[in-house]
Amino acid sequence: MHFSDVELISLLESYLWPFFRIAALVGIAPILGARMVPLRVRLGLALVLTVVIVPTLPATPLIDPLSATGLLVTVNQLIIGVAMGFALLLVFSAFVVGGQVFAMQMGLGFAAMVDPQRGVQVPMISQFYVLVATLVFLALNGHLVLIETLAESFRILPISEQGLPINGLRTLVAWGGQMFAAAVVIALPAIATLMIVNLAFGVMMRAAPQLNIFAVGFPISMTVGFIVMLTMLPAVTPQLTGLVEDIFLTVRRMLLGGV
Repeated sequence: MHFSDVELISLLESYLWPFFRIAALVGIAPILGARMVPLRVRLGLALVLTVVIVPTLPATPLIDPLSATGLLVTVNQLIIGVAMGFALLLVFSAFVVGGQVFAMQMGLGFAAMVDPQRGVQVPMISQFYVLVATLVFLALNGHLVLIETLAESFRILPISEQGLPINGLRTLVAWGGQMFAAAVVIALPAIATLMIVNLAFGVMMRAAPQLNIFAVGFPISMTVGFIVMLTMLPAVTPQLTGLVEDIFLTVRRMLLGGV
């Protein structure tokens, strides 16, 4: 079997441009792009996904990778992949922010550990919620939906000089506000319950000033906080399901230019 130089370059380019978009998404998306996942594993996963997805795509335009047009196409594919991965990352960030508010209300804001997704210090409660959200996300086959959305993105926004529409980026930025709204919903039971507990401590201090509020209030606040967290744990699944469905719809709107 003999291939000419033009045929080899065409075959290489048909896999090169999709690889940039897929690698950018894998590098930033939750779970797949976590710091604990080695770089070689992420690159290998991106190559495997490229080999699987490319045969299902329409013909890729023949563009010289070393030309100015090729550089523009490369940058556009990287931006599209990063935007898609960042959108899903916002869902998990909602649980991080909600856990931070939860931990501050309980008095456990100082108890921090390294988040394997970002490599930074986050409160222990946030890490717990992220682990629960990760398990629920995998149980709901969210990773398969992510791959399906990635393959569909090449049909919605084919490989060309045209990158992600400006209105699409505005759609993603606008959805970022929902991350904070979801974080408040996650932490709202703890905020309301522990506020009542603190009000009770205030009444106790007025009735018995000699009472050591720090010795009594800290363990009570933690105990009540853990009870609330255990009680509200079944609500994590519907919250995550709603956020994931919403973000995948937002990603499609983003690729369509905010339509």
